[in-house]
Amino acid sequence: MAKRRRQPPSKMADIARLAGVHTSTVSRALAGSPLVAKQQRERILALARERGYVVNFSASNLRRQRTQTISVAIPLGHEAGQALTDPFFMEILGQLADEITQRGYGMLLQKILPPMDGWLPRLIASQRADGIIIIGQSTEHAAIEAAAASYHPMVVWGGHLAHQSYCSVGTDNMSGGRVVVEHLIRSGRKRIVFLGDPAVPEIKLRLEGYRHALAKGAGTRERIVPAHLTPEAAYEAMRAYIRRGEQFDAVFGATDIIAMSAIRAIAAAGLVVPRDVAVAGFDDIAISAHFNPALTTMRQDIARGARMLVDLLFRRLSGEATPSASMPAELVVRESSAAPARP
Repeated sequence: MAKRRRQPPSKMADIARLAGVHTSTVSRALAGSPLVAKQQRERILALARERGYVVNFSASNLRRQRTQTISVAIPLGHEAGQALTDPFFMEILGQLADEITQRGYGMLLQKILPPMDGWLPRLIASQRADGIIIIGQSTEHAAIEAAAASYHPMVVWGGHLAHQSYCSVGTDNMSGGRVVVEHLIRSGRKRIVFLGDPAVPEIKLRLEGYRHALAKGAGTRERIVPAHLTPEAAYEAMRAYIRRGEQFDAVFGATDIIAMSAIRAIAAAGLVVPRDVAVAGFDDIAISAHFNPALTTMRQDIARGARMLVDLLFRRLSGEATPSASMPAELVVRESSAAPARP
């Protein structure tokens, strides 16, 4: 008995004929395009599976000049020693990976270290991705501004700066910083230290909020302690300030990592948080609720921010000129900023 010859896989035109649609509709359905109704898309996909049709995504992407990839770049001109295992980076990268994957795209992670000259034009010219999300402006506001004049599929997580033309998503850092310090003042603290690196645009805005709150309510001088964003550097900056014999009763750490490092330094000096010194941070990373003492902080909605970054980027990929977006910060009061006990 002669063996039955195996039928070769059907072409896209065959699937279009069976589905009663144009081949362009089949192409869109196989690519997961939302332009094809869900029920029709599922029917076309089922026919493709039945007929053994395999999509050549590489050829398809080449024809459409698309890579199906989004670059996520983290410029670290301000802090080359900051690791991608930093809890804030881990949280936002995880959220971005979920959002990008749900769009049918891959994510290409780029850690950008000094020297910084030309990194963004090179990244754009490489054409390895269809769009770019930048996490933090670092020292690179001018470079991002220059690139945005001719490159549109780019969105930045960071602080919204005066006369900024590129599209950004971020928390209202200045208002958030002001609210944190106002909370410390209400809890009876008057000698409040700001611990952080004002060279970073987001942190500079938080410092402005600190200054605004002091001018309105504390009636005391500024106490600004420059500190890099790594735990070790922040710890040492706080320890050095304490060794100088400075008088203070509260610390506003510009990030949660900085605030937790301050708590370690305060404890090493024989002081107790919050009895002797209140401490508050900014970010509300997951560990802040489980630290000892649990950290008062200004919450950034990272999940919402990641959704907005990806949504705005894909809208820009379709040709839309999207505006920047700012999210309100939410004060989360925990044990570290409790009012001092009355004598």
